[in-house]
This record gives sequence, structure tokens and C-alpha cells, in this order.
Amino acid sequence: MTYLVTGATGKAGRHVVDHLLRQGKRVRALTRDPARANLPEQVEVVGGDLADPATLGPAFHGVTGVHLMTVGGDDYATLRTGPEIVELAEKAGVRRVALLWNGQVGPVEEAFESSDLEWTRLEAVDFMSNTLGWADAIRTEGVVREPFADVPSAIVHEADVAAVSARVLVEGGHGGRSYSLTGPEQLTPRQRLRTIAEVLGRNLEFVELTEEQARERWRQAGYDEELIELLANWQGDPPPHAYTVVPTVEEITGRPPRTFASWVAEHAARFQPS
Repeated sequence: MTYLVTGATGKAGRHVVDHLLRQGKRVRALTRDPARANLPEQVEVVGGDLADPATLGPAFHGVTGVHLMTVGGDDYATLRTGPEIVELAEKAGVRRVALLWNGQVGPVEEAFESSDLEWTRLEAVDFMSNTLGWADAIRTEGVVREPFADVPSAIVHEADVAAVSARVLVEGGHGGRSYSLTGPEQLTPRQRLRTIAEVLGRNLEFVELTEEQARERWRQAGYDEELIELLANWQGDPPPHAYTVVPTVEEITGRPPRTFASWVAEHAARFQPS
């Protein structure tokens, strides 16, 4: 049986590849740039773009399960190609799909919910790896500038999200379910920086941006207005499940979720001055 991992070079996708390989599964990785994939040699790398279904046919051939992104492109725009992807999956005989949402139910999720395929929605509240966006500022200035300094989030290690996805795809039995995936604790951005400082043994400063300053920075980064609105709402006034710690990771994988301090220790070199 072959498992297709979309976004295979990304934050969670790369870990899904590793989890499936450790279980002895055949893995096919979808990426827009196969030449730069840098994946283990036993992985079959195929080119394709989820935003362009015409490029996806060979990727789905002979696949049992799919770890599926619901955003695409460099700007992480919500995919509008859900119906076409569902049609490809059904024709290919795909049995299970793990849908990695982006904070809201969009066209891909809606298309699968209307299909006969066994789908499971993975609602990761926020990846710990998004904190790498602070790395340059911490290395060079020792200062982080972010909005919503004291709004909590139950951020989750991307490897834990991947472990849940791999378990769902291989074992089955999770069809039609939506799982909130969290780490073991609530942390505000200010507390996350404090944890980084403690692990690194450095003095670091948090400077809080206004919401409008944050929105302007996201615009300059090339984000579209839909994504900017999602980020502002999710970070500034999150729904309760974004900061409520739940035991789903341990219930599905059999091991407790990793802490943020352990994540920082794994990536400490990324935050240290050269």
C-alpha cells in the first residue's frame, strides 16, 4: 500500500513521511519542486500542485491514504480545488484522507465531507515550528516584535500532528471525525519567548505590536487579505479550542504531546547568534 503525503517538505508533512517510513510503508511525496525535495531515497517524489488538479493524476494512482494540505502556494492561500481533488481520489481508489486544516473549514474540507471517502480533519491549533519566524530577530537583536502578547494558545509540536495523521491513515477507524490537536500547556507569545530565553540562557525582549502594525507587516510579506483576517482573528480573539488543552494526541498515538521547551531545545541552534 502506498501513502501520499502532500506538503511533504513542509512543517508537518516532513514528519508524516518519517512516521510512515518507520512503519515500513511505501511513501509518495507530492511537491511543487521535486528537485529540491531532499527526502529519503526510498520516498517516491512526484511533482504537482494542489491548486492545479491537472498536475495531480499520477500522484494519486494506487494510493491508499493521503495526508492532504488545505492551503497551497507561497502565500498559503486556501485551496479552492476540493471537488477536483475528491474526484481524483475517488477515481484512484483512495480509502482514507487526513485533512490538515488552516484554522477554518474551507472548500477542500467541505468537498470531502460531501463525499463517500473516509476523511478525518486534523485541527492543529498552531504549530510550535511557526516560532521559527522569530529566529532571525532573536539571533541578531535579541528582540521579538509581535501582536497579542498575552493571548494564550495550546500550541502543538508538528511531529505530534504528523504522528496522529500517520496513525489515522494506517489504522483507520477515524472516519468523519474532527480532532483538535494541542500541546500539553497554554502559552502566550510572551511566555514562549521567556521559555526560549530560559533554554538559550539569554536575555530576550518582547515588544508588542498593535494589530494594525501586524496587519501591515503581513501585507508587506505578501499575504492576501483573507489570510490576514484569519491570522488577526485567530491570534487576537481565538476560539476556546485554540487555547484549551485536550488529550487527543496521547489518546491516538499512545504518548503524551511534546512540550514547547523540548521543541526549543531541538531547534536551539536556529536561535543562537552565529
